[in-house]
Amino acid sequence: MKQINKSISIKLDRIDKNIILHLQQNGRIQNNDLAKQVGLSPSSCLRRVKLLEEAGVIQSYTTLVDPQKVGFSLILFSRIWLIGQDAETIDCFIEAMKELPQVMECYIILGECDAMLKVVVPDLESYRKFQSSHLTKKNGITSVKTDLPSQIIKQSYQLPLDEY
Repeated sequence: MKQINKSISIKLDRIDKNIILHLQQNGRIQNNDLAKQVGLSPSSCLRRVKLLEEAGVIQSYTTLVDPQKVGFSLILFSRIWLIGQDAETIDCFIEAMKELPQVMECYIILGECDAMLKVVVPDLESYRKFQSSHLTKKNGITSVKTDLPSQIIKQSYQLPLDEY
């Protein structure tokens, strides 16, 4: 049963999953081609895609850009310890991180640290400036430990829907 409400999860059938798998591989696929791939008429396929969008299953369409080819040579992971665990401190931190374009991903963590950031910058000096300007007490941060990956082995944005 599909409900058009972004806060309600919907049960995906095999066709929905197949549509999503194809769109994850090529978000620019034409509806007629997608319909052929999943075995639907173009109108039925478009209707299902619209329902998935309206339900919030498909959140947006984007273009993946190679960071190095546009001048962002460093990807760093910053483990963050906050000043406190109170709602005000956490909310302050969250709002600050949402405003920083260098922060590609931000997670509140259950574990040793309080949060984890994925940060992209052109070089180490840029990160130093970013850290000293933004990863500070004014944003609720008491401590930062940064990790620099030496090699990217796998990076995926596709959910493994065909596995479950």
